[in-house]
This record gives sequence, structure tokens and C-alpha cells, in this order.
Amino acid sequence: MKSRSSQFFFRRGESPDSPGIVGRVTDPHPTILWKRRGGCVTRPANGIKAILVAGVCGIFASFSFAQQTAPSSKLTIALLKYDGGGDWYSAAAAVANLQKFIGENTNVAVQPMPAQVDAKSAELFSYPIIFANGHGNIYFSEQEVANLRAYLTSGGFLFANDDYGMDKPFRHEMKRIFPDAQLVELPFDHPIYHIYYEFKNGLPKIHEHDKLPPQGFGLFYEGRLVVFYDYQCDLGDGWEDEDVHHDPIEKRRAALQMGTNVILHALTH
Repeated sequence: MKSRSSQFFFRRGESPDSPGIVGRVTDPHPTILWKRRGGCVTRPANGIKAILVAGVCGIFASFSFAQQTAPSSKLTIALLKYDGGGDWYSAAAAVANLQKFIGENTNVAVQPMPAQVDAKSAELFSYPIIFANGHGNIYFSEQEVANLRAYLTSGGFLFANDDYGMDKPFRHEMKRIFPDAQLVELPFDHPIYHIYYEFKNGLPKIHEHDKLPPQGFGLFYEGRLVVFYDYQCDLGDGWEDEDVHHDPIEKRRAALQMGTNVILHALTH
């Protein structure tokens, strides 16, 4: 995939020359104005969330939820722990590879390894992005449902990857968290497919699964994308080391680039 010039992220080694308005994020939902100030890309506060994109200024400290702040100046994606029997832990190495790729190819400063977080924990609010993955069942207690809803409606983001077998339970649990909303397939012109790397046909097909076309689903809350779910795609498989699934380099690169798009979209919307 050929990278595109981004309105929001300077490629490593670049230094913006002047401040000013750089553009608008176009979306099926209300337009958000972004500005470049002194080399930093910032977003005005959205509710109680305010993000300063890491790397450009060397910090990632303004992400906050209800007076809690990120524990590090570098981005950390947290693996979401859940009950039900599914292997929530299975993508640790894959997410580490994604974080490394983001650190090497964007201006976002990242930690070398992902964190792990319980759905019911207050620590959930320390991470701007959580990642759900696995084969099999997912179950959240009532306390976890309430905590995840508070997290997502306060500015958090859930990136979910169907590693094959979690589709039905995942959809069921999302309906418990957002009973009045539903996962909808995102059109190919959605910014998530174009924010940094260009995917004009939507998600790349990484794993065979049921030999169905890959689909990217989103769940919106008050106009903001709070959940992105890749189905019949398995981006996480493409993030693994080459000797795990023996995917060709082109497929692995596409998976890492698409994963980068999701993360950057989450950080800027």
C-alpha cells in the first residue's frame, strides 16, 4: 500500500514550518476542526477527552478521563481481559509488533509492549485504546459492562479483532454495552481507510476464515466512532512474526498499515 500525506501526522524526520489550520476531518458525522500549533497536532477537547498526539512534541500526557491521566508519555495499547473462555491474551506479540511499526513509521511515540487491563478496573481509563482479540466466547459481568460503557462514552476506543470464533459473543456483549446502538459496516470512503495509508477497497484480506470478504464494522456514540471491529479479516494474524503464520511480506505489511490507520483514527477523533 502506498502511504498518503496526512493532515495530522508528520512523517519521522519532518518538522512543520509554520502553525495554522491544516484541514478538516471529513466523516459521515459532524466535522471536527484540527489545528497545527508550533509543530504539535492537537484536537480540542471532546467532552472530557483531550488528546495531544504523541511524538510530535514527545509527549502523550493530555489524554484524560475524569481527572485520571495516562501513566506514560508514550502510547500503550492495552489488551482487554475478559471472561467466557476466549483467549484474550493471544495477541500480545502481535500488538507489540504493531506498536513497533507505528513507532517506526509515524511520529507517535509508543511503548515497546502492550499492557493488560481488566474490564472492571479503574485502570481501564488510563489507556486511550484497548484491544480485544480471541477465538471463542466473550463474557462481561454487569460491572464490566457498566465500566466499559463509561470508558467508551468518555473518550476511550475499542479495537476488536475476530481471530475466528468470537463474532457472535462479541456482538452480543456490544449490545449489552450499547443497547440502543448497533455495529454498522463502514463504507470504503470512511476516513479510517485513508487517514495515513490508502485502502480504497476497505480492509485487506489477511486470513482465510470462511473465505468471505473482510468487513470493517463500527459502533458510534454521539457521532464518534468508539468501536472498530474487523471481521473475516484477522488483522492480528498479519501483525505476528513471519514464522507464526508464514504470511507473505506484502500481506503482513498491509495488516500493519491498516492497524496503524485504526490507531491514528482513534487518536484523532
